[in-house]
Amino acid sequence: MLTEKDLRELLGYKGKSPVLSVYLNTEPAEGSSDTLKLRLRSMLKEVDLLEDVTTVERYFDHEFDWSGRSVVIFSCSDEDFFRHYPLAVPVRSRVRVADCPYVKPLADLLDSYGGYGVALVDKQGARLFYFHLGELQEQDGVIGEEIRHTKRGGGSQAQGRRGGVAGKTNYVEEAAERNFKESAEFAGRFFTENNVRRILIGGTEDNVSPFLAQLSKSWQSLVVGTFPMSMTASHTEVLERAMQVSSEAEEHRKARVVEAVITGAAKGRGGVAGLEDTLGALHEGRIQTLVIRDGLRTPGSRCQGCGFVTTRELPSCPYCDGAFDQILDVIELSVRKVMQSGGEVEVIHDEITLGDYDGIGGLLRY
Repeated sequence: MLTEKDLRELLGYKGKSPVLSVYLNTEPAEGSSDTLKLRLRSMLKEVDLLEDVTTVERYFDHEFDWSGRSVVIFSCSDEDFFRHYPLAVPVRSRVRVADCPYVKPLADLLDSYGGYGVALVDKQGARLFYFHLGELQEQDGVIGEEIRHTKRGGGSQAQGRRGGVAGKTNYVEEAAERNFKESAEFAGRFFTENNVRRILIGGTEDNVSPFLAQLSKSWQSLVVGTFPMSMTASHTEVLERAMQVSSEAEEHRKARVVEAVITGAAKGRGGVAGLEDTLGALHEGRIQTLVIRDGLRTPGSRCQGCGFVTTRELPSCPYCDGAFDQILDVIELSVRKVMQSGGEVEVIHDEITLGDYDGIGGLLRY
């Protein structure tokens, strides 16, 4: 399981020797374990890192249990660096060799499957779930006071009791409101403790709406969808439905992000689009959200002095007059830099386009 701590380690790692990065889709539809091993060997045959290739193949022969839907491996044998992360979500199979771990696909995984909080609610309480990369990480729940349907004119005769006073007729509504408030407060603490990035709410419409009304504005802003679901549903059922709803919501959200990038770039305020303009804004530390087309890969140059990256052929760095080194992928370097600075990376798939802007752009901090 890949955690935020693991990602920070990968982003910070830069060895003195090349790093082999392997992404392998292991879904049953891709074939048997023997078929996948053959595919892996075919992917590795052009890799000129014998010890790393041997280490990776040994892992699949003796350690990997072929469960889950994919696995990601990073190996640098010269520095005794080996990390493996079986995942419950699919990846596109690929191999890369660079001076640091190839993390660009992880940005897509985290963007699509990372940090989801789900609340199932009714009038009496809530069940809370935290899903990360397709797996249940935490769950909790809260139960409020029992909802008792009383007859008109009924209720406790004692002043100050939760049952109310004689003649009170709206006990059920008041008890439900108290429960929704308690559930929302409990959910807020659960979401905070698990660093939830997006929220989905399940239940009947009559229960979802008052629960949402009790959530703080900051949590309401993270709600990406709602869906009908029984309070007795299994976590597998909750995950399946939540991922379906979130996938649809994600496409709409990404379309809005792309629209904001294009509009901001056109106005010259708040956004930037196109490869060189985006690389320039990135070097200046202005990119808050980097938007890239899935599969985008472009060679270029990096300044040995200040780290400025470009795809243009320049005699020297325009920022510090330093010399350039050639690099295989300026997009990968851009993704790493944004993630290291605490920014977001949005990976855009075929359904959405950045138009004539080289498949890359960004929302700016300033």
